[in-house]
Parts: sequence; C-alpha cells; structure tokens
Amino acid sequence: MNSSDLRIVVAQLNLLVGDIEGNVDRILDAVNESRDKYQADMVVFPELAVTGYPPEDLLLRPGMYERIDKAMEQLVHGVSGITAVVGFPHHSHHGVYNAAAVISDQKIQTIEHKQILPNYSVFDEKRYFVSDETPCVFEINNTKIGILICEDIWHPEPFQRISSVGADLVVNLNASPYHVHKGEEREAIVQARISENNIPVVYINLVGGQDELVFDGDSFVMNAKGQVTQRMPLFEEGLFAVDFIHEGNKWSPQQQLDLVQRPSLEACVYQALVIGVRDFVHKNGFKGAVIGLSGGIDSALTLAVAVDALGAEEVEGVLMPSRYTSGMSIEDAELEAKKLGVEYSILPIENPFTSFLELLAEEFKGYEVDTTEENIQARCRGLILMAISNKKRKMVLTTGNKSEMAVGYATLYGDMAGGYDVLKDVPKTLVYRLAEYRNSLGEEVIPQRVIDRPPSAELAPDQKDTDSLPDYPVLDAILERYVEQDQGLDDIVAAGFERNTVSRVIKMVDRNEYKRRQAPPGIRITARAFGRDRRYPITSGYGKDR
Repeated sequence: MNSSDLRIVVAQLNLLVGDIEGNVDRILDAVNESRDKYQADMVVFPELAVTGYPPEDLLLRPGMYERIDKAMEQLVHGVSGITAVVGFPHHSHHGVYNAAAVISDQKIQTIEHKQILPNYSVFDEKRYFVSDETPCVFEINNTKIGILICEDIWHPEPFQRISSVGADLVVNLNASPYHVHKGEEREAIVQARISENNIPVVYINLVGGQDELVFDGDSFVMNAKGQVTQRMPLFEEGLFAVDFIHEGNKWSPQQQLDLVQRPSLEACVYQALVIGVRDFVHKNGFKGAVIGLSGGIDSALTLAVAVDALGAEEVEGVLMPSRYTSGMSIEDAELEAKKLGVEYSILPIENPFTSFLELLAEEFKGYEVDTTEENIQARCRGLILMAISNKKRKMVLTTGNKSEMAVGYATLYGDMAGGYDVLKDVPKTLVYRLAEYRNSLGEEVIPQRVIDRPPSAELAPDQKDTDSLPDYPVLDAILERYVEQDQGLDDIVAAGFERNTVSRVIKMVDRNEYKRRQAPPGIRITARAFGRDRRYPITSGYGKDR
C-alpha cells in the first residue's frame, strides 16, 4: 500500500457474553492477524466486544469491573504496531459508559462514550449506562477518524458533532440485532447521515446468537456519496480489510469488485435460525438437541434447522404417536429423519396416556371429554422429551410457531416444554415459505405432502387447526397488525377484516400472555417478538369490554 493510504480491518466476530477473558484473547488474536497478515493500520471491533452484547444485569455486579480492568490491561499490553478500536464498559466516578477505547503503542490514546442510549424494543441501556456528548476524534496517517457507537448514528446530532471537529471518516461500532429488512434500514440511516455530512462511514456489526437475539454481521462501508462500496457476509465471522485512498482532500473507500449481495428474506431468516440454534446449544454447553417429530411442518422445519446448525450426529428425533396419530404422519416423520441422517426412536404414548386417564377417572367423573384429554397427550410427550434431555444432556427444541404462541394454541408443560423454541417468532405462513426454501437448496428434506396437507395437532379424531383458528393467512395478517404494529380492533377492521374474527383473535392473544411468559426463549426475527421485545401485563382489564 501507498504510505498515504489507509487500511482498516473490520473484525466481525461472534463473542460470548460474560466471557471477558476469552473475548479478549479472541480480540488479541484478531489484532495480531490484522497487523501481520493484512498489514492494517487499524482494526475495529463491535460494540461492547470485551463483555459481549448485551451483558444485561452482569453490569450491575461490582466484580464484573475488576475482571474488565484486568482484561483491558492485558489488551492494552498486547496492542502494538497497529491501532485497535475496542468496545467495552467504562466504569468511572460519573457512572458506567458504553465506550470504545482507541489503543495503540500499548496505551489507551482516547475513549469515546456512547452519546445516545436506546431505551426501546429490546434495548434498555439507560438501566446500565450514562451518556456523554463529547465527540471523539483521533488521527492515523494524517487522517482524522471519528467514532460513533451504534444508536449514535441513528440521530443527526452525534454525527454533526464528529463532523464539527474535523473528522475525515467515521467508524461506527455496533451490536445491532437482526430482524427482517434490518440491513436495508441500517444502510438507509447511514446514507441519511452521510448526505448531511459528506463523510464516509465504516459500519461494524457483531455476529452470532445471544439468547433471543441474533446478530447478523452484515457490516459495510459507504463512501461520501452514500454508496455502499463493500459489504461483509451475513451471519459469518471474519476479518475483512477495507482500503481507503486519498483523493484530493477526501478519503474514499475502494470499491469491492464483487459486492456481496444480501440474500432473499427466506435465506436471511433461515440463516438467523441456524446460527441462533447453534450458538444457544453450544454456548450453553449442551451435547446436542432432541426434537419431537410429529410429521407436521413445524417439527420438520425445526429438524432441518437443527441439523444444519449442529450436524445430524448431534440431533435426535423422537416420534411419540398416539391413538389419533395417522399412519401418514409417522411415515413422513421417519422419512424426514432418514433424509437428514438423524437417529430417531418411536415411543408410543398410548400406555402413559391410558394410565393418566385411569388415574384421573374418579376426579373427572361427571365431566365431558374436552381439551383436557388433548393436553394430557401433549404433556406425556413433554415429559418424555425432558427425560431424554436430562439423561443425555441434549437441549429440547420446541416447535411452536409465532401464530400458535400468539393465540395460545399450545400446551403448557406439553409441546411448550423445552429449552429453546426455534420458530417462536416465525409466523405460520412464513414457516411454509422457509420449508420451500430449505427444499430448494438440494434434496427435498421436508416431504411435499407435509407442506401441502392441512395442519393438525392430531390430539382428537379428524382434528384440523382451522377447527380452532382462522385460516393462517388471515390469522397472520391480523396478528401482524395487532402484535407488531399495535393497531386496535377498529383499525384492523377498517383494513378489511371481519370484526368478529378480529375480536376473537385479539381476545386469544390477550388472555394467553400467561402462557407466553412461561414459554422457552426463541429466536427473534421480526421487529416485534414476544419476550423481551413485547412486554405486556398478564393481569389486565384493558381489553375486557371488547
């Protein structure tokens, strides 16, 4: 490289929350590789890279900062011959800052503090951090580089402050979680800031799964004209070199010859599910996963995701037919397991189901058969799966989708029993699209008749989901408006939906909050997921007169 040019390495890493020492070791490895292999002037890491993101209430533990201080000493001592920009929690007598340290020549040269703290959706940074509006600019190769941290770039003022002190380019450290179309939103926001300031931006994002959240990487570089010149892969770790050249009095990033294209929505969501499962199972120390296979589309898709995430050797399928399970369902479930190379067992639940009915016969005397008997079947299956999980140290992956979780079409301590719900934020209509997408990648691992036939819980004779629910296209459209957009009954009816149907769906969503509060965590892929994203009271009179 010409001595007047500038090379920055984007360290798009998958880090583990709370593993401070391990994260610093990985950061130092990336620092050394950036210097020795890429001959970079600077390497930039994601937001709060030292602790991982989000560290949540770990930040309230005093002992956390003793470990951070020791790790930062190790980090500072290990950085020479290159500049590293590293996110970390900076504890001071003013409070704790979400910060970025600029380290070179075994010294911290300066520290940037996050200026705007997000306190919406999945973010609650005001619980932990204080803010500081002082802009931070440092120099490399006669280049003034400004730092912004995540939310700062979503507002005009922090960028304007950086611009006002003479920044030639901006690096933006992020831990920005994925949801559908999030990549396009980020690029539009950065483009807006550039149009106001005419300064190029290097956008660095975290990658990997952390409980409900998935970080997609998707880092990118945008020139002073607001054009993407380089885009890093989605859902992949790596070190990526970015070259800037001096043109007149401006710094311009070199154009990537083969610009990475963002995959389809289905491909992005599927990759998010895969990395979410892989990281949740492995980072929590489980030896694999176990899944109840019903022959339906939800368990078929969950099985495919689990195999792609963990490998067939780490996944076990369990078929648990009842007196109501069709032969077709057993055939399809076995075929799915065989095509994906998964070991499976068949454990009929007739005997335990009958035993429970006999045990409860006196207690139930005088009562009609209803959903209670259906739920007992589901709970027999939940008990079996959890027993296998305990014995073999395999995580139970539940298979309920967002449509079912929304309206409570699931059984507490039955099909909701498990450690992680892969499809918890995936509407049923998207489940079908993802199944078709997975089959398009090669062999048809989800039988076509599983996709084509009407869905059924098979807990009663000739049962279909539509016996209890509106058709899924109608249900999902109503749920999107009520759950994700916070529209009310009249607004949804005005959009063309039948009033009684909308009212019934809203009541089901509201009264099943207590179930969702007890559901396992699941991967967030929409802008409004159940759990840490959408927080509603269980006990509420808000909608009682609807």
